[in-house]
Amino acid sequence: MKSSQKATFEPISGRYAHLTLSGRPHRLYIEEAGSGIPLVCLHTAGADGRQFRHILNDATITRDYRVIVFDMPWHGKSLPPTGFETEEYQLTTASYTQMVLDVCDALELERPVVMGCSIGGRLVLNLAADHPERFRALIGLESAAHQQPWYDTEWLHRPDVHGGEVCAALVSGMMAPQSPAESRHETLWMYKCGGPGIFKGDLYFYRVDGDLREKIARIDTARCPLYMLTGEYDFSCTPEDTQRTAAQIKGADVTIMKELGHFPMSENPAQFRRYILPVLEKIKAAT
Repeated sequence: MKSSQKATFEPISGRYAHLTLSGRPHRLYIEEAGSGIPLVCLHTAGADGRQFRHILNDATITRDYRVIVFDMPWHGKSLPPTGFETEEYQLTTASYTQMVLDVCDALELERPVVMGCSIGGRLVLNLAADHPERFRALIGLESAAHQQPWYDTEWLHRPDVHGGEVCAALVSGMMAPQSPAESRHETLWMYKCGGPGIFKGDLYFYRVDGDLREKIARIDTARCPLYMLTGEYDFSCTPEDTQRTAAQIKGADVTIMKELGHFPMSENPAQFRRYILPVLEKIKAAT
C-alpha cells in the first residue's frame, strides 16, 4: 500500500560550479534562494554552508535578497582539489580573499553584500580594507582584527584523537546557554563531519596569517558600510574584541547580540533574526 505522505520541499536550489581558485580547478557546491540584492554568506572554520540554512529559508529575507552560500574547498560538499593527498591544508589571507572575489566574479554578482562569521567575519574586515569598491555592504559576525589564541591546535589533527569530536568539543562552549538544544547539536554536528585537519588548517588564517590590526585603520565606511554583530556569550571573539576593533574604524555599526554566542545563525536562528533583519533593512533602504 502506498503511503499518503507527500514530500515537502524547501525553496533552496543547490548545484556545483566548476571554477579555478588559486590556479587550480575546483568543483564548488553552492546553494541559493530568493532574488534581489546578492547576499553571499561565509561559513565558519571547519564547518560548511548548512550553518545558513535558516537564512536561505527565511521568506522575509529572500523576498529582497538573493542569498548565496558556498562550501569552501575541502568543506562540506566541495571536494579538495586533485592532489590534495600530498599536501597539508592551510587557509591564508590571500587565498581566502581571492576565493571570495573569484566566486563573486564567477557568479557575475554586482556589488554584493558579504556576511561572514568567525573566520568569515575576519575576512570581511580584509575585504573592507582592500576591496571596498566591490561591495554594497559588509557584515561581520563574531568579527575582530585579532584574538589571542587560547587553545592548542595540535589536538585538532592527531591519530590518537577523533578529529570531528575534538573539534566539536572545542567549540561547544562558545554557544549561549539560551540556544535551543536541537540547534546547538546541529551546529556541533557540522564540526563532527569535517575532514581531517581542515579545522586546524582554517585556524592557520585565524590565528597566524590573518592578524589585521595594522590594516583596519584604513577601512572607510563611507565607501562601504560595515556592520559588526557579536554574541554576548562568545569567548573566542568576545564583545570586547569586536568593540576594540570597531573603535579604530570610523562609522562601523556595532551590535552586541543578547542570548547568542559564536554561531548566531545556526545556534539560535530565531534570536539572530531579531538582529539581522534590521541590518538587512538598512542596507536595502540605502540601496
